[in-house]
Amino acid sequence: MAVRKSAANPGNSAGVTERPLVTVDVAIFTVRDDSLQVLLVHRPSVAGEPYPGRPALPGGFVDIRRDTTLHDCALRKLKEKTGLAAPYLEQLGSWGGAKRDPRGWSATHAWFALVPPPADDEVDPAPAEAEWVDAEAALSRRLAFDHNEILAAALARLRAKVEYTSLPAFLLAEPFTLPQLQRIYEVVLGRELDKSAFRKRMLDADFLRETGAVSGASGRAAQGYRIADRSAPVYFPRPFKSGEQLA
Repeated sequence: MAVRKSAANPGNSAGVTERPLVTVDVAIFTVRDDSLQVLLVHRPSVAGEPYPGRPALPGGFVDIRRDTTLHDCALRKLKEKTGLAAPYLEQLGSWGGAKRDPRGWSATHAWFALVPPPADDEVDPAPAEAEWVDAEAALSRRLAFDHNEILAAALARLRAKVEYTSLPAFLLAEPFTLPQLQRIYEVVLGRELDKSAFRKRMLDADFLRETGAVSGASGRAAQGYRIADRSAPVYFPRPFKSGEQLA
């Protein structure tokens, strides 16, 4: 069993305390091909590795030499797995137990991240052993460890917050148009929204700044926008489920 040992502990007559394995896992979401997708990696198929070849959320052990905080570790893992710095990264929760990892008692601290997809002329920075998968389809797979549970929690958190925040804007490269932003909301929520009500809510929330004309649908010019403050999403006074859905 893989354990970490501490110095003598008065409560342990053997003078050794077993410490849990500590990891960080990140559910990384984007919208591609009109689908909310999550990044999965494949576990190494080598002797001694748990769940060999099984799909999993990106993550790994905390490195005390490089990671000052859990947030630092999550940022590092995101960069290693996608080549990107997340426009949005939020701590989701912690999972732990004696049976979640066959190497020993382990605890993982889970996050979810939102990243825009690569532009048409850009190469996807995700490594070859990773794949973007429809988020609902990913839940139907047998993921390593307890990653099905973590992914389900991340997806539920994201969809709940989309109802009353500006989070989907972090899934778009800037500048973007309001129709593009509305489509991202609809993909994540799984339903259509009224165009005029959506436009009013976005502009009234005052979290967007105009960038000038950009190419919109069918190549026609449209007003482009960027996020004014990327440190946190804006909260709306009521959720979309208050009647802004198309009949």
